[in-house]
Amino acid sequence: MSSRRNLLKAAGGLAAAMALGGAGTAAAAPGLRVTQRDERDPRMWYYRFATDAIGWEPAVNVLLPDGYHNSGRRYPVLYLFHGGGHDQDFITFDRLGVRRWTAGKPIIVVMPDGGHAGWYSNPVSSNTGPRNWETFHIGQLLPWIDSTFRTFAEYNGRAVAGFSMGGFGALKYAAKYFGHFASVSSHSGPASMRRDGGLVTHWANLSSAAVDLGGGTVYGAPLWDEARVNADNPCQRVESYRNKRVFLVAGTSPDPVNWFDTVNETQVLAGQREFRSLLHNAGIQHEWYEEPGGHFVREHLMIRDLDGIIARLRKS
Repeated sequence: MSSRRNLLKAAGGLAAAMALGGAGTAAAAPGLRVTQRDERDPRMWYYRFATDAIGWEPAVNVLLPDGYHNSGRRYPVLYLFHGGGHDQDFITFDRLGVRRWTAGKPIIVVMPDGGHAGWYSNPVSSNTGPRNWETFHIGQLLPWIDSTFRTFAEYNGRAVAGFSMGGFGALKYAAKYFGHFASVSSHSGPASMRRDGGLVTHWANLSSAAVDLGGGTVYGAPLWDEARVNADNPCQRVESYRNKRVFLVAGTSPDPVNWFDTVNETQVLAGQREFRSLLHNAGIQHEWYEEPGGHFVREHLMIRDLDGIIARLRKS
């Protein structure tokens, strides 16, 4: 952890890109420039970017598979998204054990910043400068990864997954950008934005206004941008999950200590059940788990998910 915080200035240019095993990145990711990097760890590499999409320099961890540097092979990629809150950021999964989960597995894992309450979206309004996370992730970071590392830059070469807010982001991106991801996984992520009076949409607006946007909102307030909600709501995009691998996890038990997590997971569970019912009625295959407990990452299901992702994606 500490080694990644002692950041190195970017070498930049074609030589640096070639050292990473890819090509030049300017054309592939317009508006994106590496400002800091640390590649001393054999597996976990760190980058910070200047981007016109975000008003500060977001960071990304890239976890390489064992033997990447000497294999010469290409690998599938998992984009793994963190949840919301001040204790959630791009190093969350490193703390939780992603190195251990992926040991010996032939996959690159990309773990980007998503803001404390960015909701993997371009907001309707911001009073803190640009916070266009969707543009950064899909329009800039994804092509930068494919041009910099030895990946399969295709539908069957990519998966997207996340926890909580990140699970919502994974479901959203997989539907809106159908041709980008062959597998999508939501670990305790909300899947229904309109149920219970639009509670998830209201929460996205409130949390983003309070934490990230200085009173701005993701979906608009007091009136929503209905077109954006329709486009982002997994329950309204069911056909977009056809022929994908879909993996869903939700907890069923209240947390006797943390009332917020109890409310959070109760809404997650209800929304995922609604989403699963729609998938079932449409004849769309999906894998789902309901387990005792509240709003947290279940390591054994994350490992099971990783194995399923690797089985679904193109082999390295």
